[in-house]
Amino acid sequence: MRMRPTLSWTPTEDLPPGSTDPGPVADALGAGGVLVLSGAGLSTESGIPDYRGEGGSLSRHTPMTYQDFTASARARRRYWARSHLGWRTFGRALPNAGHRSVAAFGRHGLLSGVITQNVDGLHQAGGSEGVVELHGSLDRVVCLSCGALSPRRDLARRLEEANPGFEPVAAGINPDGDADLTDEQVGDFRVVPCAVCGGVLKPDVVFFGEAVPPARVEHCRELVRGAASLLVLGSSLTVMSGLRFVRQAAQAGKPVLIVNRDPTRGDRHAVTRVALPLGATLTAVAAHLGIPVEDRSGAGGPDA
Repeated sequence: MRMRPTLSWTPTEDLPPGSTDPGPVADALGAGGVLVLSGAGLSTESGIPDYRGEGGSLSRHTPMTYQDFTASARARRRYWARSHLGWRTFGRALPNAGHRSVAAFGRHGLLSGVITQNVDGLHQAGGSEGVVELHGSLDRVVCLSCGALSPRRDLARRLEEANPGFEPVAAGINPDGDADLTDEQVGDFRVVPCAVCGGVLKPDVVFFGEAVPPARVEHCRELVRGAASLLVLGSSLTVMSGLRFVRQAAQAGKPVLIVNRDPTRGDRHAVTRVALPLGATLTAVAAHLGIPVEDRSGAGGPDA
């Protein structure tokens, strides 16, 4: 029997209330060795909605699953039509103060690494280096038959050539770059095959219901083992792909700190959850530590 992936989480226990004191975050960063784990909430100030926060995309949109994508040509047509349109907006997103603050912490040697659950490339656009993209990146495409990787911009050009005049108006853009379109708007959108072998193309991201590559998971586990503390930014930790690293850190006695407005599935493992906006909070922490936050507003997102 096919199991649907976990898309939502409801607290089943009394969780400690969120704090408005970012002091513990500043203290952890000041001590160094902090491993950052970021989620969709970090990119909301760049105009990309998150999944589960107020106004999150799950209230109107069910993400594509790996099982549906691989099993149905119709599902793939629907996905690529929506994703092709969404990419035009998604690819123009700029890193915000939160991304730039994380990059500043890294430049000043306070971080042991950055793991992101996001697929938007905004950490790198904001100046961070060595980012582990836990769920992959939308700026790459992979063939499910031959494994060939290719740039997303190349596929965008091919899809434009195959679908001249495709200009529907989307109701919204989602954290996975998928635009909200009706079936009528999708129409007879043409999907193009792999240019190498003619196989099925998929964005090089981990869909819901798909496993993160084991080697990538182990690399992240090694980063947790080497960190002094774990700082979670903008993630509800609903899915196990991120929550497992919080559990690992807590079990090893490493402080877990969370900055997220809403309760998370990892709150009971954390020494604090700061319930404040990410951009302003991280900028204030940087100022407290005497670290300038570089404005890289001229740098674009994954399609820059």
